[in-house]
Amino acid sequence: MNLLLDTCTFLWAISAPDQLSQAAKQALEDGNNRLSLSQASMWEIQIKYQLGKLTLTHTPKETIELGMERHDVDYQSLASTAIWQLQKLPLLHKDPFDRIIIASALCEGMTLVSPDPEIHKYPVPVIW
Repeated sequence: MNLLLDTCTFLWAISAPDQLSQAAKQALEDGNNRLSLSQASMWEIQIKYQLGKLTLTHTPKETIELGMERHDVDYQSLASTAIWQLQKLPLLHKDPFDRIIIASALCEGMTLVSPDPEIHKYPVPVIW
């Protein structure tokens, strides 16, 4: 299964795995699943870090690169098809980062791994 990690899921997976649900842990540990992190999540981490809303032990770049390497997470660049998919999504969620992650998952046929109840309202497969 191709899994797209929500920003908080990625951060918890690399630094606070006890925050993950049992289903999320199992999905992330299943070697048959391909894990991906969106370029949008990287951007979100960088912005929140700069604004002082996110504390990290390393720079965002180091945190993301080390986390991706250690947990075998692939990089997913932001595709223009995901941007155009946004207009088809109902405005159930105001967070632009979550909306583009949802659109990306829909365009790529991926399952999202997210605890966000607002994301669960969209027609995208979600594990939590």
